[in-house]
Amino acid sequence: MTENEISYKIIGASIELHKALGPGLLESVYEESLALDLRASGLKVKQQVSVPMSYKSLNFERGFRLDLLVEDMVIIEIKSVQAILPVHKSQLLTYLRLSDRRLGLLINFNSKVLKESIHRIANGL
Repeated sequence: MTENEISYKIIGASIELHKALGPGLLESVYEESLALDLRASGLKVKQQVSVPMSYKSLNFERGFRLDLLVEDMVIIEIKSVQAILPVHKSQLLTYLRLSDRRLGLLINFNSKVLKESIHRIANGL
């Protein structure tokens, strides 16, 4: 399965979840619920994945933490904020580069229409 095929399934599940729960909940609620739905659809999902990193002579065992990692290929960064800021997109792009992955989805569940709050971020895809 390609990153694009996986992202198609993730977007569909996210829209269904948003229809059921609506906006305004904590990010952790959306994370747990989306992980449950994605697993039920047959996808392999890891939550709160610690990714080590290094800078010069410094080694960070937990350089950053991914909200969801699907099929070890697609990173999902979940937000429940008033608006997506450029820093949120930059953060996901940095996660992609440092973890050597090619596709991430930034999903803001705190919106009236979820389709307008899903951002695909690519790293060499």
